Formats: sequence, C-alpha cells, structure tokens
Amino acid sequence: MRLAVLGSGSGGNAAVVEAAGTRLLVDAGLSARQIERRLALIGLAPGDLDAVLLTHEHGDHTAGLRVFLRKAALPVFATPSTHYVVRDKLEAAEWKLFESGASFRLGGLEIDSFAVPHDAVEPVGFRFRHGGSSIGLLSDTGHVTERIVERLRGVALLFLEANYDDAMLEADLRRPWSTKQRISSRHGHLSNAQAAELVGQLAAIGLERVVLGHLSSDCNSPEAAAAAVRAVAPAVPVSCAAQKEPSDWFTCTSGSGIPLPGPAGSAG
Repeated sequence: MRLAVLGSGSGGNAAVVEAAGTRLLVDAGLSARQIERRLALIGLAPGDLDAVLLTHEHGDHTAGLRVFLRKAALPVFATPSTHYVVRDKLEAAEWKLFESGASFRLGGLEIDSFAVPHDAVEPVGFRFRHGGSSIGLLSDTGHVTERIVERLRGVALLFLEANYDDAMLEADLRRPWSTKQRISSRHGHLSNAQAAELVGQLAAIGLERVVLGHLSSDCNSPEAAAAAVRAVAPAVPVSCAAQKEPSDWFTCTSGSGIPLPGPAGSAG
C-alpha cells in the first residue's frame, strides 16, 4: 500500500493512493497536462487509474478534472453537495455519491470518509485501508475535531495539511487582515502548530510517517513545517510535498488496524 503526492499547494492538489492493484487519484487541482506528466514520473498513466475521489469542490482540488476525464473516463466519487457544485463543470462524468462519514470499497481498498471543518460545501478527509495497513489523508481543515482524531487512529502513514506558520502569516504584508482571518479561522487551514499537535496524538497510537502538504509559499516553509512536527514527535519521519513536482512513493506496510467508530454507509 502506498501514496504519492503529485503536487500540493494553493496552485493545485492531487495525490495517488495504490493497493492491491487499485489506484485512486485523490483530487485533480493540477492541470490535466500536469497530472498526466507527473503520473508518468511516478510510473503511471491516466489509464492505470481506477477512480477519482474529491475532498471538496475548490478549484485547487478540481480545476483539472474536466479535461483529465477526457483522457481517462474514470468514475468520480464525491459527497452529494460537492457533486451538486461541481457537476455543471463536467460534461458526462460517471458520478458515484457517498454520504460524508460513509465507508465503501473500491477494488482492493476500503475507504472511510469523515467530515472536516473547512469553508467548502461538504469537505471530507479519507482513511484508506488494505489488510492491516492504513493511510490517512487530511487536507484543507480549519481545526482538528475529535471525530478526525477518531477516524485517523492507528494510521501508519498520514498526508496532512500544514498550511502556514503563525508568525509568518501575522508578518505577511501581501494579505489583508480579512484574508488572514479566513486562513486562520476554524474553517480555514491548519497551521504548523495544529498539524504538529495532531501528529503528536497519532504518534502515540501507531503513526509511522507523515507527509505535510498544502504549504503556503509565502507564509510557510518546508523547514518550519517539518521542525514544528519534529519538536512534538521526533521519532516520526516527516516529509514535505512540493507544489511543482511529484513526491516519491511512500510505502505503508503496517498499521494497527484499529476499528473505526460509527456506522458505515456505501457509495452508489
């Protein structure tokens, strides 16, 4: 079971999760050309994918989807509200809708969705499971809820937003006060400190590696984000995904397999 980040940041987000021959594209915020090029760099082609999953409707997560689906006619999994907003931008996509909080299977992967607080219509995060391994994906989140921690308990590998450094955001002269307030609000984005706190919680229950993403190019740096996490969880290896190039594959070979709370639904 493994994860590769094709690109992450305000300029566009996309990642690939793979297990047991099933390959899923999570978000398509890069251009279709860039998605195809970066897939090739990690050894894949559009036709190797089995589906697209959307975390939410914002352009930096969906902008390349319409053109990319012309290259590969893939089913698109989304919550009903995300589908409602995005559907008019797509010509004839095969939609597979799931309720926020539902669990469903795609090929060799079990997928658990969970609600996240962000200024979108129905944003979600994901936990991917195969055998005893699990990968968590949490992007674009204003704060960490108890439900998020519950859903990510026992993941071995986590992709996590670390959007801004508090001091760098406060000192930034390019953004008006209202924008800074939105970014740091409870429905905005995670700071390095917030991301580090979550990693510290999960490190005690099985987290083995974290990949930080969605770093602001103006109000953060890979060094600052990684240092914040290492200060809280020094034993957990940390990497930072880039905006302009894909990451290496990160492999997940273990995990606690801790059962998830709450009822499961299905996609249809």
